[in-house]
Amino acid sequence: MDEAHTVEDAAHGGGAFPPFDSSTFPSQLLWLAITFGLFYLFLKRVVLPRVGGILEVRRDRIAQDLDQAARMKSEADAAVAAYEQELAEARAKSNAIAQQARDKAKADADAERRTVEATLESKLAEAEARIASIKASAMKEVGAIAEQTAATIVQELVGAKVDKADVAAAVTAARK
Repeated sequence: MDEAHTVEDAAHGGGAFPPFDSSTFPSQLLWLAITFGLFYLFLKRVVLPRVGGILEVRRDRIAQDLDQAARMKSEADAAVAAYEQELAEARAKSNAIAQQARDKAKADADAERRTVEATLESKLAEAEARIASIKASAMKEVGAIAEQTAATIVQELVGAKVDKADVAAAVTAARK
């Protein structure tokens, strides 16, 4: 019955699990080495070059992006420098224009002031001349009035008529 049982177990797949069966270890190790070798060759010849290519493409793309970023940064720096230079030039021009406007306004104001001063000087000279002529005519009249008054006072005090030439000489001597 033992033989029948063994044949029957073999026919129905009975017995030990094949990977754990020590009689199949050498063939399993051979197939493991062959499979590992083929898998290694597949990785070495197919997968790793593709992964390496992808990594190289990414590295090149990153390097290009960094170069482009550096170039764009230098362009932006140049643009900022140009902008600041133009801004400084515009400020200088505006300051020059403002200074010219101030100088022109000052010159116009000075010219206007000189014109007004000249007009006032001429009016002042005319007024002084009129005042001098009025004063001179008033002084002539004052002399005549003084002579008349002095003659009247002397006549009232002394009671005699006084000579006009003597009164005129006395008034002229008193005025000096």
